[in-house]
Amino acid sequence: MFYRKLWSQTENGFLSGYTCGRYLRSTVHLDENTLKPLSVSPNGRQLISSVSLCHCKKTHKVSPRQRSRGSFGYYSFSSPVPGGCLEPSDKDGIGKNSTSAYYKSEEYDITEAKVDSFPSPDGTNEAILVGGDMQEAVPLWQDFPKRWVIVLLCFAAFLLCNMDRVNMSIAILPMSKEFNWNSATVGLIQSSFFWGYLLTQILGGIWADKIGGKLVLGFGVVWWSVATVLTPIAARFGLPFLLIMRAFMGIGEGVAMPAMNNLLSKWIPVSERSRSLALVYSGMYLGSVIGLAFSPILINKFGWPSVFYSFGSLGSIWFALWLRKAYSSPKEDPELSKEEKKIIMGGSISREPVTVIPWRLILSKAPVWALIISHFCHNWGTFILLTWMPTYYNQVLKFNLTESGLLCVLPWLTMAAFANVGGWIADTLVSKGLSVTTVRKIMQSIGFLGPAFFLTQLIHVKTPAMAVLCMACSQGSDAFSQSGLYSNHQDIGPRYAGVLLGLSNTAGVLAGVFGTAATGYILQRGSWNDVFKVSVALYIIGTLVWNLFSTGEKVLD
Repeated sequence: MFYRKLWSQTENGFLSGYTCGRYLRSTVHLDENTLKPLSVSPNGRQLISSVSLCHCKKTHKVSPRQRSRGSFGYYSFSSPVPGGCLEPSDKDGIGKNSTSAYYKSEEYDITEAKVDSFPSPDGTNEAILVGGDMQEAVPLWQDFPKRWVIVLLCFAAFLLCNMDRVNMSIAILPMSKEFNWNSATVGLIQSSFFWGYLLTQILGGIWADKIGGKLVLGFGVVWWSVATVLTPIAARFGLPFLLIMRAFMGIGEGVAMPAMNNLLSKWIPVSERSRSLALVYSGMYLGSVIGLAFSPILINKFGWPSVFYSFGSLGSIWFALWLRKAYSSPKEDPELSKEEKKIIMGGSISREPVTVIPWRLILSKAPVWALIISHFCHNWGTFILLTWMPTYYNQVLKFNLTESGLLCVLPWLTMAAFANVGGWIADTLVSKGLSVTTVRKIMQSIGFLGPAFFLTQLIHVKTPAMAVLCMACSQGSDAFSQSGLYSNHQDIGPRYAGVLLGLSNTAGVLAGVFGTAATGYILQRGSWNDVFKVSVALYIIGTLVWNLFSTGEKVLD
């Protein structure tokens, strides 16, 4: 901490000020009669912590730490009896026997500042903040943009979402030994999650658009966290109870993506849309990495139930933060600054929540069907790569199960990194004036043609190292879809962003279910090359549909 003295000479004395902090860069010169600022030295930011009058007799401390930005205000100090340094100025309407020091500051930061004043006629000393747009200081982390607090909380929710989802793929091995499940039963348990997941995709979007994303996403996290914790108990009661509990977990996770999309459509301006969504979805990928990495450790040390108890309990911590910090829209947040609200709203008129879903209008729009078809084509290849790759590594590349498990993490890490790279690229292009429609088409074309190209190369590679490299590149380019079709729901219909994502993601989940089953059927009668050819064909179809019918303009109001 350092201090620097500012002073202005008057006829009978002088007015002095002490400035302190890290950002002191300017000096204010005050009029000797009115004490109003005459000039400010052009050294950058202004930082004024306090003003004191000469011939002080007592010292007062200003506390606690205070901070103000871009505000006008003044301090009023009791003036001395006649004959002191400054003449009384009650004509300004501030108060009898008081002197005003006006200043303009962009920022000031004081931890402990001295204000020296004269005794007033009644024997008291005062240092009073009379007016201006002044605010008590807050820790620096509270200056973090509120819209990005919402994004980070959604990121954490999706991190937990996939942690709770993938733990079963590890825990199913010791569970099947304990309960004597055959492969058919294991497949039934794994698929039971999608029963509930499919059920709430569209419903979650409707609820989010009508009652707000905060309530729906909060409900989803609590619901699936409770279902995760109850999974070991349900398994010990019997297979039917376990199937029901896994379906319940799918119900909770099914509302997450539509609710998140609704939230970000209200909180994030279009110039930040791609990178905010990319960050949230990268939470899913990192959640899979963490789940796959820590589940074996917990199972080896504490048994398979520990995975469900530990992962599921994390939802309570997230929910406590969510209730305290999250709001469904900027206009509901009492702590949101006017400056940030202006950035978020962008001059747009805030609309009331949706009461009726115009299904006929929605389904009559070609860009909506472009979303649905493209989501199906995209997820076909994605789900195949993420669910069948351990088998591919084992059968074709001859890796053992341990090495295969480690390599399963690589696509998730690649997708997490490239999703954020693509998000920043897309937002940069939009900020430089490129149309949203063009940006969405470019990014999604990369998300389709990139995986298609690397899968065609995978057919020809001969070494395991090159095969793994092609797989990683395929998934890395696939992640550009977060800035393409996954961002487009908010472009074409921000009021119905939840419903639109529910519709397209339902098609995406169906692609995962049918694609996974079809891959097994193809492998019984053909080869891995045939599996990859089907995926490439769907990627090309998706590219054509997307570039012909998609748009970045609003088509639903």
